[in-house]
Amino acid sequence: MTNSEAAQRDPSVLGDSKATYNRFLLLVAGLGGLLYGVDVGIIGGALPYLEATSHLNAGQLSIIVAAVLLGSVISTLFAGLLADWMGRKPLMVVSGLLFVLSIPVIALSHGYSPLFFGRLLQGISGGFIGIVVPLYLAECLKASTRGKGTGVFQWLLTLGVVSAALIGIYYSYRVAAVESVASPAAIFAFKNQAWRRIFWVSLPPGLLFVLGSFFLAESPRWLFKRGKKELAYAALLRSRTEEQADVELSEMEETAHAAHAQATSARGEKAKDSLLRRKYVVPFLLACAILLVNQATGINSLIAYNTGILLQSGLSDVSAHWGYVIFTFVNFLVTIVGMTLVDNKGRKFLFILGTSGIIASMVGVGLLFIHTESANLDCRNAIQSMVQPDQTLTLPFDSAVAKNLLSANGYTGNAIQPDRASLEVIYSYGGFTAATSFIRSDEKGAAPIHITREAAIPNSKFEALLKNPFADIEAARTAPLRIQKAVVGQVPNAGHGWLVALGLYMFMAFYALGPGVCVWLALSELMPTRIRSNGMSIALVLNQMVSTVLAGIFLPFVSKYGYSRIFFLFAGCTVFYLLIVAIFLPETKGKTLEEIEEYFDKPKRRGALAS
Repeated sequence: MTNSEAAQRDPSVLGDSKATYNRFLLLVAGLGGLLYGVDVGIIGGALPYLEATSHLNAGQLSIIVAAVLLGSVISTLFAGLLADWMGRKPLMVVSGLLFVLSIPVIALSHGYSPLFFGRLLQGISGGFIGIVVPLYLAECLKASTRGKGTGVFQWLLTLGVVSAALIGIYYSYRVAAVESVASPAAIFAFKNQAWRRIFWVSLPPGLLFVLGSFFLAESPRWLFKRGKKELAYAALLRSRTEEQADVELSEMEETAHAAHAQATSARGEKAKDSLLRRKYVVPFLLACAILLVNQATGINSLIAYNTGILLQSGLSDVSAHWGYVIFTFVNFLVTIVGMTLVDNKGRKFLFILGTSGIIASMVGVGLLFIHTESANLDCRNAIQSMVQPDQTLTLPFDSAVAKNLLSANGYTGNAIQPDRASLEVIYSYGGFTAATSFIRSDEKGAAPIHITREAAIPNSKFEALLKNPFADIEAARTAPLRIQKAVVGQVPNAGHGWLVALGLYMFMAFYALGPGVCVWLALSELMPTRIRSNGMSIALVLNQMVSTVLAGIFLPFVSKYGYSRIFFLFAGCTVFYLLIVAIFLPETKGKTLEEIEEYFDKPKRRGALAS
């Protein structure tokens, strides 16, 4: 029985089946977003217990944390080529299988190498998912629902981050309960199991994503591009009426015929459709620019260092961790709002609204910090005198130590109180610089600052190349410990901390409302069909490179210039973001991918797309 015959007998049956398939498609794609979010957030809850039980040094732990990003960069480079070669659906299955494989590799590991390999697999999976799922959604969904559908990916990505934060909070309470009654050996054993269980919890969504991907249809545009017109039409019919499928298939044919005609010279000699034509170059550069400035808002850095920022702003340890949970929950909730608006208000409107709000919130947080940081005192000379003969330093920081440091530097002011002060030390061995975390004098039972050569110097020449390609690792292994800076500052009150938290929540809300929902759409909609998969790979690699650079410079920059300057920097970068989308980005809501491609191909029609 054909679709038309089924519709004549009972139109509601056909409509219900297509609606059911569309919901299933969005659910599976959303699970991909969930896995991507888990990739980003899961290490935050597991890291304290991994650090306490794995016997890995600081350098190795930092590589474990960064391995996901490294794997993502590697896979993103090849994701477009693989998506074109094997198809969108098979690559979704492969990415899910890699994630599923990574969990037992990590959770059952004993030692650095299997941990690194498992995290690398997670990153490779995340890189594939970040390309292929938005690509698949853009090519499968109708123009009227493409914005909302791609928003589901971002929405469940935020749910993945929230879930990771909640899992971390749950185990922090479990560990605290065990610490109050158990022996040191029992506490160690429980922490050793805690980080493994945190990873095991993320396994079921991966299995569901793999299973669901098997039941999806292949992308109709990929099938058409491979000359499989009948299969492409059948794929369209799974989510559209015959009339809608006929229209979209006709547009694909017209676009293909136009490209063929343009690729044939007047002499009848076939020439290549140059990739330097404006229809390819302009949207590619625009998508790359949007992806670059999107990371320059500081979104990934603010997620990664959120708890530390809140601690330094005046909140207690528990409050800071709950502040981070609220931060991720704001992201989750406001993403729902963005999803409902993106196909009604349009991408450009949300981009402009979101970036404007980001600028205002970042300037506000920067002003809050600049007031408290004006009293900071550099005590590096006093700290340098405490370095031990073996070129290490162990320094507990309490009110008595804070008072001695302030006195040694001749401090007579009242802004920094010894019983509520903070300390961060920036140090180096040869050409390799590292920084301690902020430690507060009012934190009971806090571990002392412990600086060793192993914490700063990479374990291999390859790691040294990544950390500082100009440094001599052999010389660093015998170089003395140099204290570059030791910042003693005031810890503001809790009211100041919650004001900072409110500013960060505003940032997250505006980001989720605009760029968070729309950036994946910009990436997938702007790229023409011929270069979509490879173009998305290149743009996302640039995006992740900016993220890597910002993550690498965040703590050194904050240590040298303070939190206020980093927030002003993020605000300045977002000004460029606002200008780019306001001046160059066309409105693409309700337009098919072929209409968007035609817009960039014909300058005289530049006003038509937004109509």
